[in-house]
Amino acid sequence: MTNYLYLFFLVLTVAACKSPEARKPVSAKSGSFIDQSVARNIELNEREHAVFEQLMQADTTTKYIASNSGFWYAYQTQVADSLITPQFGDKLTFEYHVTDIAGNTIYSKADLQPQTYIMDKQELFTGLREGLKLMRAGETVTFLFPSQKAYGYYGDENKIGTNVPLICEVTLHSITRSESN
Repeated sequence: MTNYLYLFFLVLTVAACKSPEARKPVSAKSGSFIDQSVARNIELNEREHAVFEQLMQADTTTKYIASNSGFWYAYQTQVADSLITPQFGDKLTFEYHVTDIAGNTIYSKADLQPQTYIMDKQELFTGLREGLKLMRAGETVTFLFPSQKAYGYYGDENKIGTNVPLICEVTLHSITRSESN
């Protein structure tokens, strides 16, 4: 009887020392949702670029510049004698208004009031943040932002809906350097 008891404990000890085995997934998911989402976003981006191309071709008096960040801009007022552009931490004072691609006002300058913004330390939609970095104090620039550079899929949860490309006219009044710059 004691031999059986020793044998039982020996089998139990050997079984307890077994390394754990990886479990197989219950079901394997394919990347089809992500692939479909990528395809939709590429199509949306191409449609918005085509609309902006038409707008730029129709406006023969304005020279639009393509940014490296995926939007276009044109100077309404350009300041050539200043080399100072906003850097991280600088305090900016600016005003702007927002229209849709049909020219309908979404937010007027009166709605938005002059803004004070600390460069890259406060929230601002991606396109406008990147656009301000291109400006000098005293300049007025018109930006054409595709929806992914504006408010994207979520909109601003107020007047700007899902995937709405925007046109913003921005006037940068002042740049106050931060102490670290």
